[in-house]
Amino acid sequence: MPEPGPDGSSPAVRNPEQNTLFEAVWAAKTATETLVDDWLETYKRDQETGFLELVNFFVRSCGCRGVVTPEMFRTLQNSEIIQQLTEKFDEDSAEYPLSLSARPWRRFRAGLCELVAAVVRRCRHGVVYDGFLVGGLAALLTGLADSQVRAFRHTSTLAAMKLMTALVEVALGVSARQENTQRQYEAERGKGPERRAPGRLEALLETRRELQEQQEEIENMMNAIFKGVFVHRYRDVVPEIRAICMEELGKWMRSYAASFLTDSYLKYLGWTLHDKQREVRLQCVKALQGLYGSRDMAAHLELFTSRFKTRMVAMVLDKEPDVAVEVVKLLTLMLQNMEEALTEEDCQSVYPLVYVSNRALAAAAGRFLYGRLLDPQREAGKAPSRDRDNRTFFRLLLDFFIESELHEHAAYLVDSLWECAGPRLRDWETASALLLEETPAGGLADRQEKALVEILVASAGRATEGLPPAGRSPARKASARERRTQADERTRLTHCLIPALPQLLAKFSADAEKAAPLLELLQCFDLSIYCTGRLEKPLELVLAQLREVVEKHAGRAVLEAAARALHALCDPALALHGRGDLARGRLADQLVDKFHQEVTELLQAASLDEEEVYSMAATLKRISILFNAHDLTPWQLFEPCTRLLQRAVDTGEVPPQVLVPAIACIHFHILWELSRVPDDGGPQGQLRSLKSKVTSFCSLCQSCLSDMDPGVREQAFVVLSDLLLVFGPQLTRDGRAALEPLLLPPDAGLQSQLAGFLMDHVFDHVFSHEELTSGEPEASESHIEGLHRRRVLLAGFCKLVIYNVLELSAASDVFKHYAKFYSDYGDIIKETLNCTRQIDRQEWARTLLLSLQQLMTELLLQQGPEIRAAAAFQEIRDLARRFSLLFGLHQLRNRPALLSVHREGIRFAFQEPPGPGPEPQPLNLPFLEVLSEFSPRLLQPDKALILAHLEKTCREQRGPAEAPWPSLAAYRASLQPPDGGSSAGSRGSAPRRPPAAAPPAKRRRVDAPLSAASSERTDSSLRLSSRLASPALTSTALRGSRRTPGPPVPPHGSNPDLARRPRLGLASRFPGFFSRSSSASRPGSRSDRLSLMEEEEATEEEEAAIEEESSEESSPERRRLRQDQLRDLFDSTILGIEDL
Repeated sequence: MPEPGPDGSSPAVRNPEQNTLFEAVWAAKTATETLVDDWLETYKRDQETGFLELVNFFVRSCGCRGVVTPEMFRTLQNSEIIQQLTEKFDEDSAEYPLSLSARPWRRFRAGLCELVAAVVRRCRHGVVYDGFLVGGLAALLTGLADSQVRAFRHTSTLAAMKLMTALVEVALGVSARQENTQRQYEAERGKGPERRAPGRLEALLETRRELQEQQEEIENMMNAIFKGVFVHRYRDVVPEIRAICMEELGKWMRSYAASFLTDSYLKYLGWTLHDKQREVRLQCVKALQGLYGSRDMAAHLELFTSRFKTRMVAMVLDKEPDVAVEVVKLLTLMLQNMEEALTEEDCQSVYPLVYVSNRALAAAAGRFLYGRLLDPQREAGKAPSRDRDNRTFFRLLLDFFIESELHEHAAYLVDSLWECAGPRLRDWETASALLLEETPAGGLADRQEKALVEILVASAGRATEGLPPAGRSPARKASARERRTQADERTRLTHCLIPALPQLLAKFSADAEKAAPLLELLQCFDLSIYCTGRLEKPLELVLAQLREVVEKHAGRAVLEAAARALHALCDPALALHGRGDLARGRLADQLVDKFHQEVTELLQAASLDEEEVYSMAATLKRISILFNAHDLTPWQLFEPCTRLLQRAVDTGEVPPQVLVPAIACIHFHILWELSRVPDDGGPQGQLRSLKSKVTSFCSLCQSCLSDMDPGVREQAFVVLSDLLLVFGPQLTRDGRAALEPLLLPPDAGLQSQLAGFLMDHVFDHVFSHEELTSGEPEASESHIEGLHRRRVLLAGFCKLVIYNVLELSAASDVFKHYAKFYSDYGDIIKETLNCTRQIDRQEWARTLLLSLQQLMTELLLQQGPEIRAAAAFQEIRDLARRFSLLFGLHQLRNRPALLSVHREGIRFAFQEPPGPGPEPQPLNLPFLEVLSEFSPRLLQPDKALILAHLEKTCREQRGPAEAPWPSLAAYRASLQPPDGGSSAGSRGSAPRRPPAAAPPAKRRRVDAPLSAASSERTDSSLRLSSRLASPALTSTALRGSRRTPGPPVPPHGSNPDLARRPRLGLASRFPGFFSRSSSASRPGSRSDRLSLMEEEEATEEEEAAIEEESSEESSPERRRLRQDQLRDLFDSTILGIEDL
């Protein structure tokens, strides 16, 4: 970003000639009205001086160093003046004031717009009609807007559009005065002759005639600017220019609907709705919002709506969320002012957006949904009122939620409707009353009750926590005012639902899908109100219902909800927490007594029937889930659960549904005991007892890894991973060195068994696309659940590696599946790669190499020595290429690791003896081709070192001097320096690609190739250093003396009648000085048309190559960069309508 100079200007726009108007607008220290008054005094004293001051203000605002002198003004034509200004433009930078984003330049842009408006506003009663100021100014801006210099075109288009907007305001005022005069004339003429004032009718007729002349003159000015600038710039190649045109067009239509709200102007908005750039589409939609927001204007848009409604409805799925938000707001305005325009099918396109992850878009869709379907007053045809009865609203909401079948989580729907229907959603009295209704006619169906419970709980959480659902915009820190509001809502919610909650739980306690969310309500309550309000009785009822829910259900979701609710009621900070503790103790006594009885029967009986097994499994499941949130160690569950586990290991007679929760209970028992151990270690007996329990339990879990039941295996693996992590090296950190006796290092057998478990149960199957899209919901859901379980297992193993519980080399069993299982576990493995790289780069590199060596050895064992043509060998090479990308950045830091990879890889390639055959080669020699994938990451001097090491190894292995081994030849070639290149030139970067294969620069493409002559002419013109001798680069250049016989060819999109332009100072009113200058194009010449979209690199390899090459540019690259800058400066101005 260029720094402002001493005079307040940027290096890109610094001008040796001082322009007081420009300096004052840039400094923004003087009121614009004052600046305009001072300039107007100068203009009234000397028209030419004042006009040139304004002209040079616009020239300098373009970033041009040139100045229009009085001599130039008197003797040169427009095109000659603009040509000289073009030659004085700064070629070394593509920046100009409007392209700079620093705060002073953003302020300058606003000042420029305000200055143009203020000039017209101050001159609207006289100077505007003098035939010199506006005409000459419009001629200059029209000529600059036709230039191929982007700075001229951008700045002049903005100024011309603001000038047009100001003229529209003047025309609107003149029209209003004209209508007022006409009314006065009609009133005066209606009087009798004796009541008329003498000469009044003649004066009014003269005033009306003058106003008509002014109106015609202003409309001629506006028409000329519109045809000379807007018609050609609304499809400019620069999106900012197109956006300016659309924004101002919307203002004209809103301000002066009588002239501009016609199909001849509306078509430009409709066409540009298809623009490829976000900001252009956004301005189009905002312009239409201003039109559809007025019922009177919307009545004139029937034809436009019928023509472009399909496009507007389709834009709700725009790839840019902010555009989609504005489109939904536009459709909401159409719904309010042109309801018949939107069909039910159109509305069905908007409804699903209430469930999208973008919260702004979901909220806009929520307002549309509320206005279309959910507003009770709208459906009843009544005027809006503050009616507290929301029964109709809730029933409409339930009908939409159930019948649409778009989503199964009500929290997203509640969050989308929160801004427009928040007060209705917070009417918890009505919602609870609907749920408690028992009358057959007025009651709710089962699905409606379930949906209303979810909506009730979601609204309670939204009001008291203020957090959006998962996947919506990230939570921000609430302000003090928001926290006070949430506290007030929490209090109101508690008072509303404390008497209703026990009744709701009593009614729905048998239904787990309703009971679970109702129990979540307790976490939204202000539980201290139970004490301050002396509400012990409702509390006892809630605790009784909670205990009943636990006794009735064995589902995980409802039991976890009950455990969390009980935990909230047992919070020591509550005054009545003793009642919660008492209820928890009674519940635990009941469950543990039942468990002891059932364990005794299981250990003594030869077999159990299904009912007894189910009862014991349900009891253990309840205990294990309760154990997760509450400390149940006083009930001594470790010993009976361990006996169960030991019995299962010894005999295998314990049912899996009993064994899984038993393992979880032992796990939680150990963790609760560890939480009570002080940091200084405490009694040694306590440590020895805990260590003994951990060791024996881990041994039993290790035995369960080979169990036949997948649930038991997975539970044992998860528990082992957690315990090894908890009792790993980090246990003794942060001042806990006294806990060192509790460390549990895994032995080699356990490490091997954990890795083998991954091979057998995580990396054992890749689901095909056909399997995942088989069309059977149950099959697809089971695949997703299975994938989630396997991801949990893999993540547990990777954490052991990252936290140094397992050796880094153990990760080779994971890394070697990076490519094959990328779609399933790619994110987990990639994060593990990044984390382990920070631990030890050398060991990390050896682990990567070990992964490749293991795959190579497995392939040789399966297919023999002829593997180079096998698909599996190409997969190994692809994996190596992925690994090599991890060495792309920080080459010096990665240098030792890369060298060790190559040296050890060469040793591995030659370590096996040659196989049989006429030309025997080492068995592992094809591994050199895998190793060649890492060669581009080597520094150039290191390539020579590795090449020498390779030759030395070949000689030691007594191979032939020029062995005809393709793998060896390929590896040698990867280590050779690039042809014709020098080591100093590359300086450590990877071998550069040939120019033909280099990724394209991030510039706009040329649509059509140039001919050889034009290409040569363009290249020579781009190499000019300071002045542009060839006028062919601008469309405003004069035709030279050498011309092709025949009539001149006007530029694309120009008006042939406007090709001839008089001198700037001698311009008449209309239409001469409003005409566009002719182009310099001649028959046979071609101009570059740059496309709208930019190319993007598609693969990681290309991105890495660009990052490596970006820091070091050779001289041809610098020349290419200079040419790209000039292309930014001198680009094609017109974007074909077919490209929009």
